[in-house]
Amino acid sequence: MSRKDLLSILCIGLPLFVIGTVSAQNDTMTHKSRLTVGGYGEAVYSHHFYSDNVFRYSHADRYKDAPSYSRVDIPHAVIMLGYDFGHGWSVGMEIEFEHGGIEAAVEKETEETGEFEQEIERGGEVALEQFWVQKSFGRHLNIRAGHIVVPVGMTNNNHTPNMFFSVYRPEGENTIMPCTWHETGLSVWGRAGTFRYEVQLLPSLNSNLFNDAGWIHNGSSSPYEFRPANGVCTAARVDWTGIEGLRLSLSGYVGNSFSNDITTTVYSETSRYYGAKGTVMIGAFDFAYRNRWFTVRGNVDYGHLGDAALISSRNKNQTTMTGNPYPHTTVGEAAWDAGIEAGINLMALVNGERKKGNRKLFLFARYDHYDSFVPAEGLADVEWAERQYLSAGINYCPLPEIAIKAEGGVRLLASQFNSEPFVAVGVTWTGLFKN
Repeated sequence: MSRKDLLSILCIGLPLFVIGTVSAQNDTMTHKSRLTVGGYGEAVYSHHFYSDNVFRYSHADRYKDAPSYSRVDIPHAVIMLGYDFGHGWSVGMEIEFEHGGIEAAVEKETEETGEFEQEIERGGEVALEQFWVQKSFGRHLNIRAGHIVVPVGMTNNNHTPNMFFSVYRPEGENTIMPCTWHETGLSVWGRAGTFRYEVQLLPSLNSNLFNDAGWIHNGSSSPYEFRPANGVCTAARVDWTGIEGLRLSLSGYVGNSFSNDITTTVYSETSRYYGAKGTVMIGAFDFAYRNRWFTVRGNVDYGHLGDAALISSRNKNQTTMTGNPYPHTTVGEAAWDAGIEAGINLMALVNGERKKGNRKLFLFARYDHYDSFVPAEGLADVEWAERQYLSAGINYCPLPEIAIKAEGGVRLLASQFNSEPFVAVGVTWTGLFKN
C-alpha cells in the first residue's frame, strides 16, 4: 500500500471513526437520560406553647397553664424514579417515608427466659405514593394508569417543600382533605395552548373513616392490604398560565362514599340507611404568582357531604371490638378552608444577587382559616373545629434545591378555647436529576 493510499484512508476513515464514536456516545447519553432520579425531604424541630392533652378542648380551663412540649420530626422523605422507554411509554414512582418510616424488629430477650419479642422502635408510615405507566400521544393527550396523585386543591398538586413557605404543609387543606392524596386509578391529561387539563377515574372514598377533626381526610386510606373500590368517583383539574409568572387553577371531585368498605351492607327499604349515598363534592380554586422579588400563593376550598347525619349515626354505632380502625365520631355536612401566603425575596434587593439569582432570602407571612365540621341539621356543632392560623418567618435558599425555614405563629380557636402558639425550624431539599 502506497503512502498516498494510506493518507487517503486516514483522511476518509478518521472523520468517519470520530463521527461514529460521537454518535455512539450520544446514543449512550440518550439511553442514560431516560432514567430520572429525584426526591424531596424535610427535617423539622417544633416547640408548642400549649398542652397536647386529648382533653384540652373539652376541659380547656384545666389546661390553660399546662406545660408546653417539643418535637423533632421527618414529615416526608421521598425517593422519585422515572424511566422513558421510548415510543411514548414511560413509568414513574414515588416511595414516601413519613415521620421516619417504621422500624420493627424481633429481639431475643436474654433476661426473660430467652423468649422472642417483636417491638416497634419507631412509628411512621411507608407508602407507595405514585406508581404508574403512561402512554403519551403528544402534547395534547396522555393516558396514565396506576397509583397517581389526585390534584384537587393547591397542596396536593404542589406538595414538595419548595412549593410553600411554612415549615409544615399548609394547615387548612392538610386538615380537611387527604394530603398528599393518592389513589389507584386512571388519568387523562394534556396541554392546549396556555391550559393544562387532567381528568381522573378513581375508587370512591370510605365514609366509615370520616371524622369531626379532619372531615374526609382519612377517607382515602385503608387499614387492609387492599383498597375497597365498590364505587367510582371523578376528579378534575384545569391550570391556566397565560401570564408570565401567574398560574390560576380550578379543581374538583365528586363521588359516593357510603358502603365503600371491606363489607357491603344491603339495607332494606324500611332501614333509615336505605338509599344513602354519602356523595362527596369538592370545589377548589388556587393561584400562584412569582417574579424575582415577590411570591404570592392562595387557595379556597369548599366541600359538601350528602347524608352526613346518617353517616354520623352509622359511624358512632359501629362495632367497638378490639382492632376496629374506625373513628366513631360524627362528620360535618360541609368543610371549607381559605389560605394565603406572601413572601418578599430580600436577596433580590441586593445588587450582587440581581444577576446571580441563586441565593434567596424570603421574609413571609401566612394566614389560614378553616372549619372541618359544619354540622348537618340535628347534629351538635364541634366548635373547636374552626380555626385560624397566623404565622411569619423566613426561608433561606442558598441553592434552588435547598431551603432552611423558620416560622413562628399561633392557632386561634373560639374564645372559650386556649390559643396555640408555636415556633418551628426545618431544613428541606427538593431535587430532580437525570442520569
